[in-house]
Formats: sequence, C-alpha cells, structure tokens
Amino acid sequence: MDIEYVNFGTAGVRVSPMALGLGFRGQFDRAEAEKVILTALDSGINLIDCANVYGFMDDRRNIGSSEQVLGKALKGRRDDVVITSKVFSPIGDGPNDQGASRYHIMREVERSLTRLDTDHIDVYIFHGVDDMSLFEEQFRTMETLIQHGKIRYVGVSNFQAWQVMQALRVQNQINAQPLIAVQNPYSLMNRTPEDELFPMARETGVGVMAYSPLGVGLLSGTYQPDEVPDDSTLWGSRRKGQIAAYMRGRAARVIATVEEFANDLGVTMPQVAMAWVMSHREVTVAISGADTVDQITDVAGALELNLPAEAITKLDTVSSRMRAVLDGNPSDTEDEE
Repeated sequence: MDIEYVNFGTAGVRVSPMALGLGFRGQFDRAEAEKVILTALDSGINLIDCANVYGFMDDRRNIGSSEQVLGKALKGRRDDVVITSKVFSPIGDGPNDQGASRYHIMREVERSLTRLDTDHIDVYIFHGVDDMSLFEEQFRTMETLIQHGKIRYVGVSNFQAWQVMQALRVQNQINAQPLIAVQNPYSLMNRTPEDELFPMARETGVGVMAYSPLGVGLLSGTYQPDEVPDDSTLWGSRRKGQIAAYMRGRAARVIATVEEFANDLGVTMPQVAMAWVMSHREVTVAISGADTVDQITDVAGALELNLPAEAITKLDTVSSRMRAVLDGNPSDTEDEE
C-alpha cells in the first residue's frame, strides 16, 4: 500500500494518517490482539496509540495489558513504529493513582516503559485535563522526561481549544517543548471540533488526532435500524437499549448516506466514514479502534480512498449539526423543531 506519511502536528517525525488504537474493547484474546497490531503494521500504519489504562475487558486487573501486548508485538520492529501512550486516568483507588502530578507521571511512565519493553515513548499524552493551576508542574515534568530521554514529544487528549492554548502559553513561559497534538473525538456523528478546535489547529499547527471516527461504531455497518444489536457488540452490551434513540432523525440519515456512498463506490461503510475524517486538513491522524484482523484490514482500505467531492459535500450537509454522540445523549441527533 502506497501511503503518504505526514508530519505529526508541529513535529518533524512522520506518521501514517491512520493510527491503530489499542483500547481493544471488543477483543479479549492477547494472541489475536497481537495479530491485529502486526496486520496494521504490515498495511503501512506506523503509529500505534495506547494508554496506561488500556486493557482487556475494561477490568482494572488488566490495566496495562494493551501496552504489554504492544511491547511483545514490536520485538525487532520498535524503531519503525511511533508509539503514543497516555497518563492521567485512574489506575487504582489510592490518592495518587490518577491525575497529572509530578508524582503520578514519574511513576506511571516507568510502569508504561516496562510494559512496552522500550526505553522511550515517542509521544506522551495527558489523557484528560487536571487542575489547570497545576499546568506548570505537569508540563515541567514532561520536559524533564524529554530531557531524560524517556519521551520524545508531548500531547494532550480531551482538551478544549482554549485549554490547549493555555497549555501552550505555560510551556512557552517555562521554556518547555510545546505540545504537538491534541486527541479528541471527531466523526460524521460528532463534528464539535470544527467549532473551536479546528480553527485553533490551523492557527498553531497543533495536530488533531481524531478518535472514534466511526461514531462509536454506528458507522461501522454492524448495526441496522430494525435489528436488535448482538450481545457481543458495544451497543448490544454496555449501551444496550440505547441504539434506537440514535437510529432516527438526522443520525439515521447520516448512516444511510454513508451506506449509500459505500455501495456506489464499491467500498465499505468504515472506509467511507474514515476517509471523510481524513479528508480534513486539520486532522493529522484518524485513530481506528479495530479489534480484529478483519476490521483493521477493512478500515485500512480508507488509506487508498479519495472520496469524490460530491460525496464529501453531501456528507458534510447531512451531518452538519451532529454533536457529541459520545456523551450518550441522543438529543443532538434529532431534527430541530
């Protein structure tokens, strides 16, 4: 596959415009998970997105297992892959088992390095916003890790545009390397980043890492309006009973339009949804949450798909007011009165 690699936000390191995310919410077999990673690498994807809390079955006893699997999969290939990992989310019940304090960051980076079986993390990302009065402490800590060679770059996730700007201001004040990317949800089902995050990205050069590009799986082709989701799927288990609220109004038309263009172009719904996300110049990387070899093989096809202008325009129009599907509130998917 002939992939055009891009600069990772403001950094010089070059990455594929699609990454594999290791949340593995629907994969519970470590051997299969390793095959997914290797399939992604073989397809030309050179960016793997992880976190210290990612693990199989969303069980705290398995926290960090995704990093362990990644470390094993990269034996002999580490220098060809850009790894991101994250810190901030709860990893236990102790008073210092979450957040962005120097104490927590310094402890967790060592644990992640051990699990990944590597001497450095390429991009270390704050998984959420801590007390902003502590920005100087947390970004000084990241700069220390850069100076010690334990990480190469800094990123943030789930930050609003003004918070990214505040972080950049603090980093400038303390003469720290500025963050290179922000990782937030973006899809045809959630166009919130276009309001403020995208203008900020155009102004600063900070790269946008778009997660949940398939709209929490609603654009995967797995779900149909008149069918009850299988218990093995997200919307048939943890979101059981909720999908009907999303399969109506504007959301239903978005899903139908994606399916329409997939059929017309002879491709799959995930490929159309992913290609639409990657068509935006503000998006540096779209993150696939593929759980199986078939899923990553399928969605990787979007790397070779250039959507016709007509398709992009129609998808833009039908999804124009879609917001915040991740919050579990279907009200934003309905038509206005």
